[in-house]
Amino acid sequence: MAGRWSTETSKWLTLSITLTFAAVSASAVYFWSKKRKELNDKKNIIEELEKSLKESLQKCAAERQGRIRAQQDLRKAMLQSVTDKLETIYPMAAIGIIQSCFSTRNGTPRQPLIVPLARAQLMFDVSRVPPASLEGLEEYSHCWIIYVFHLNTDLDKMWKHPSRSKLKAKVRVPRLKGEKMGLFATRSPHRPCPIGLTVAKVESVQGSSILLSGVDLVDGTPVLDIKPYLPYCDSIEEAAIPQWVKMDDLLAVASVDFSSEFFATLTHCWSAMDKKRSLYSSPQEFQMLIKQVLTWDIRSVSQRTQKDEISGKTDNENVSGNEFSDTIYHLNLEGLDVRYRITSSSNVLVEDVTSPNTMPPASH
Repeated sequence: MAGRWSTETSKWLTLSITLTFAAVSASAVYFWSKKRKELNDKKNIIEELEKSLKESLQKCAAERQGRIRAQQDLRKAMLQSVTDKLETIYPMAAIGIIQSCFSTRNGTPRQPLIVPLARAQLMFDVSRVPPASLEGLEEYSHCWIIYVFHLNTDLDKMWKHPSRSKLKAKVRVPRLKGEKMGLFATRSPHRPCPIGLTVAKVESVQGSSILLSGVDLVDGTPVLDIKPYLPYCDSIEEAAIPQWVKMDDLLAVASVDFSSEFFATLTHCWSAMDKKRSLYSSPQEFQMLIKQVLTWDIRSVSQRTQKDEISGKTDNENVSGNEFSDTIYHLNLEGLDVRYRITSSSNVLVEDVTSPNTMPPASH
């Protein structure tokens, strides 16, 4: 009896183990089948995504090529020849305007940095130049300014055919006492393309504007671009220049003096000025600006060489080198009219200053 029980127990144990192994095997098969299906699904998804990405990249590349072709076609259309000769026109607009201490062309320095107190505010068009464009510029001491000679008297020639524009190949040079020199050997503003290049000291960056000094720019000058000044490549130590360019003494005056009443008159005018617009903090500083400007003979070649028509005298005829001419010259700074006279020996006497908004102080 015991032997029979042992045999049956052994059978049931074997059957249980078999069923258990079968169940585990079935579960394992199911698990791996599910995992394989999930992997296959993920693989299919990845393949679909890769296919979609590839199609998107191909579409973007095609669109980019299309944009490039469209831009090229647009440039070709815009740069089509407008005359029987090759002449192209490029779309450019001013990015800013100069607010300068020099109200008129007369008196504006012929070169930059020779009048350190000559200041200007470059006001940018924020629709073209967001303030972020100026970040980092304050770390430079100087910058190049590319601008337009907007007050040229011959700008109308720009719109004429070259054969009728009559642009001059040679210009009169102040340092050569009016003798002519090839246009491109000078910095004359009267050029086939009236574009100027100058350098200025960066005093500060103020939001969407730059305070500059040492400028040779007249008020209202349109600015096309600015670039930082880089001494390591912009300054060429071995650069050569003609001898006539070195003749600074021809334009330097001997002395600049002021009449005894000048400062009182300037103070009176100063009290009525718009201080918010002025680039100077006091009449003393403004008087120093006047002296720096007049340290160089700002008169035109014809003014320097013409006879004294009023007195009828010439430099060689009964005129002392220290005798002031009867001719009154004018210098307009920040709207103030500065009047001065000069001797044949280049001694300057600044006599008076007036403002359109004020009357001169009553004399006692």
